[in-house]
Amino acid sequence: MLLPLLDIGLVIVLIYMVLVVIGERRTLWMVQGLIILMLAAALSKSLGLPLLAFVLDKLVVGSAVAVAFILQAEFRRLLEQIGRGEILQLFLPSRDALPKPDNVIDEMVDAVKELSQNRTGALLILETTQPIDERDFSVPGVKLNAEVSKELLQTIFQTSTLLHDGAVLIRASRIVAAGVILPISERTASRQLGTRHRAAMGITERVENCLCIVVSEETGSISIAERGILNRPLTSSKLRELLRAKFAQSVDRDAVAPQLRSLGRQLRIQISRFFSRLFRLPSSASREKK
Repeated sequence: MLLPLLDIGLVIVLIYMVLVVIGERRTLWMVQGLIILMLAAALSKSLGLPLLAFVLDKLVVGSAVAVAFILQAEFRRLLEQIGRGEILQLFLPSRDALPKPDNVIDEMVDAVKELSQNRTGALLILETTQPIDERDFSVPGVKLNAEVSKELLQTIFQTSTLLHDGAVLIRASRIVAAGVILPISERTASRQLGTRHRAAMGITERVENCLCIVVSEETGSISIAERGILNRPLTSSKLRELLRAKFAQSVDRDAVAPQLRSLGRQLRIQISRFFSRLFRLPSSASREKK
């Protein structure tokens, strides 16, 4: 009886470790899909459906290889932590303070303000809910995965850099990619609008869960696009107000790993209580009361 429970528990711990290392919501969905396929294969075997079980087994193997290839950097990090003997750190609460949404907005608005004053063209894509599918971009750009900062945004859009012509993709508190090329809107627009404005309109027409901030290179005016509609011109204070209102109810998706660690702590508490009752050992809570 204990061996099946131990087997299940070890599998849960292994999956938990992988999810903590990955930490990003979009890749978590891929792992979740692989787990669902594995459960479906096991269920089909138990129900006596050999053909379906055979097909699902092949899908599980192919999906596992694909996930390992896509997440090779994450798996390398997991193996490095195991090799250094730091596996227990995955179960400990993170000491790194997560940036607050207001701080991220302030960094973006300060950067946009400086770029506007210097008449440096810029284009920022902000995800509002679900991650944007990269297939909606004409060119996905260069992966950065860096913390949002005013200095980094200003550096990216300097005309001397190779990435200044594209857009910057921002997901929660991270700059995911730079040099992203967006589809141009096919709507009839004013001749005063340049390529950046039409690109902002184009991506927000195609993808609803995003905003685009545009800084005009010619005039330095600030605009924001949502659902294909361009709101311009804006002051930096008005932009800050709009962003805070938009992201007031949103949840920072980068907090996935800390949430998993919190879940891990709760699981450890429940498991310790279970075994203390099973073996009739006094729990830590009862010892504290005494």
